[in-house]
Amino acid sequence: MLKLKAWISAARLRTLPLSVAGILVGSTYAQINGYFNLIIFCLALATTLALQILSNFANDYGDGVKGTDNHERIGPMRALQSGIINDREMKIGIIITSCIALILTVALIYVSFGSENLLYSLAFIALGLLAIYAAIKYTVGNSAYGYRGLGDLFVFLFFGLVSVIGTYFLYSQKLDSLIVYPAISIGLLSTAVLNLNNMRDLESDKKANKITLAVKLGITKAKQYHASLIGIALACLVYYIYSLAENLHYISLLAFIPLLMHLSKVSKTKQNKLFDPELKKVALSTFALAMLHFVVSHYN
Repeated sequence: MLKLKAWISAARLRTLPLSVAGILVGSTYAQINGYFNLIIFCLALATTLALQILSNFANDYGDGVKGTDNHERIGPMRALQSGIINDREMKIGIIITSCIALILTVALIYVSFGSENLLYSLAFIALGLLAIYAAIKYTVGNSAYGYRGLGDLFVFLFFGLVSVIGTYFLYSQKLDSLIVYPAISIGLLSTAVLNLNNMRDLESDKKANKITLAVKLGITKAKQYHASLIGIALACLVYYIYSLAENLHYISLLAFIPLLMHLSKVSKTKQNKLFDPELKKVALSTFALAMLHFVVSHYN
């Protein structure tokens, strides 16, 4: 039972709502344009959740074996750090989760494109393999990009552009310039969650030679960067909803009320450990934004 709890903890369930925000937004735009498909929706959600859990396992393993997760780290204790799960067991967990993510990816691609669109299928299989690779290489290995200040870029690309635009393409097999704006918005909000995490861990990361963007910027500029992420995300979403010309979708902007309050809190925070409770606020607000947008599209 203790080991099961450790695996559940390593899956980091609190990160899962944020991971599906892009799927919800991409699916919403598909619904608005008459392309929504329930099977694609369910498979896209399952694939994204598998990739997120894979990323969490890999992050636990990578930071654990490098000694980044130590007694100085702020936040919940990780599985390897606790000793309940050893590095060999976590490696096996990563391999199994990678296989599940790959199977789900292939199933999603087959349902979306069938056997007729081979070029699209190959492109999305390559994208799926790249997503699995990126999930693992964030902290694993000597060339882990999360240790070189590139985590923000990869989160923006995969949680934002790839998640939202890719999801819409799976439904419609079309590209649309308007979908870029909510993709940017979700990508920036997801990056804001990572930036909060990195501001919280700034001192311990610096000691462990994990050079995140927050470490490079320093706490003052990292706060300014954080405000920019949320401000630009809001601007992009407002433009997107305005362009839809469906006023009911403005309801989703209610999710920015706690985010604006959050920015005030961040600007006044002096102790890095106090950033930890803010992580949940940004992640859940992003999920709420996506869910409101999704629900309105289905009942509009």
